[in-house]
Amino acid sequence: MIAKGPIIIAGAGHAGFQLAACLRQEGFPDPIVLINDEGHLPYQRPPLSKAYLKGTGCAESLIFRPSKFYDDQKIELIADRVTSIERNAGQVTLASGSALKYGHLVIATGARNRMLALPNATLDDVRHLRSLDESESLRHKMKVARHAVVIGAGFIGLEFAATARRAGLEVDVVELAERVMSRAVTTEISKFFHERHAAAGVRIHLGVHVNSIAADGTKVTGVSLSDGTSLPADLVVVGVGVLPNVELAAQAGLPTASGIIVDENLLTADQNISAIGDCAIYASQRFGGPLRLESVQNAADQARCVAARLTGKNKIYDALPWFWSDQGPDKQIVGLTSGCDRVAVRGDRAQGSFSIFCYRANELIGIESVNRAGDHMFGRRLLGAGGSISPEQAADMTFDLKGVL
Repeated sequence: MIAKGPIIIAGAGHAGFQLAACLRQEGFPDPIVLINDEGHLPYQRPPLSKAYLKGTGCAESLIFRPSKFYDDQKIELIADRVTSIERNAGQVTLASGSALKYGHLVIATGARNRMLALPNATLDDVRHLRSLDESESLRHKMKVARHAVVIGAGFIGLEFAATARRAGLEVDVVELAERVMSRAVTTEISKFFHERHAAAGVRIHLGVHVNSIAADGTKVTGVSLSDGTSLPADLVVVGVGVLPNVELAAQAGLPTASGIIVDENLLTADQNISAIGDCAIYASQRFGGPLRLESVQNAADQARCVAARLTGKNKIYDALPWFWSDQGPDKQIVGLTSGCDRVAVRGDRAQGSFSIFCYRANELIGIESVNRAGDHMFGRRLLGAGGSISPEQAADMTFDLKGVL
């Protein structure tokens, strides 16, 4: 299918920006309109909880491309927000009241922070970390705060905890699950990072939740946990997950669940509307069911897939997912490893350089690497080609991985 007429992209995060750029790279000749609902040029998000939060770099260093890029590529960048879709008319309405016609619409609205339903959870000392403005605010808060409580031990929470601890703050992390990053990584990786954070002085409280946030007027003073523990705090950072922004699609009558439902081509039920990135739940042939992923790799690869389809190249989305996280001095790269029934360790865990090769029925399904980027690259190439090695080979440091490729 070759798209005709204007392509409107609702959302200018990684997925939206990548799609606009790729459409021009693929030779799409018609108008492209990129709707950006933030007060900045489209920018990268991963550094917000890593390098940028540490105080290195300026906001301009995060921007994908300067404004001249959009002029040169004839991409119309509009600072506004899509509020409704009129499918029969083939148009969208913006918050400003403007109406724009589309030949094809791509919803790339991403996700938003999940909020705490607790008194005092909206005070200024209670913060989230997803946008540039939120990261910038936290940079300033960290300069005056003494004791931070992080709610949620996922990637974002632990990245912030590591940065705050290195900046000299006292840090407590509160997690409802029985181990850190439990939704994303194996027990072995959870244990390693728990130990690393604890050695750095971060106190981690597992299997408990926050009962209340105490405050003196508008200032946060502490957090009470379900096990009766009271933690002092003058800064609370909430990292309890996100909610996909599906409301725009739902309002237009498109099927949604835990994301906007799309097929293996990333098309919605309307052949003139696609959805990509954090907001989309797609039919994965590789993993045998619906999947919604929150990663830069997924957003960028889905954008490339849709750009190819809209310019006449029939392509399904079947990319190999991966994620990365910097926590203190350690770089972690993981794939999707849920459902594994056996693991093999390669490298030296004691030295902080190792990989977990994850198997299901003796078939390699993913690799989790800590400070061993080569294992990660090997796994991407091997799994991308549908290959595997045995657990015994993975654990044997004399076995030549490159020879397999």
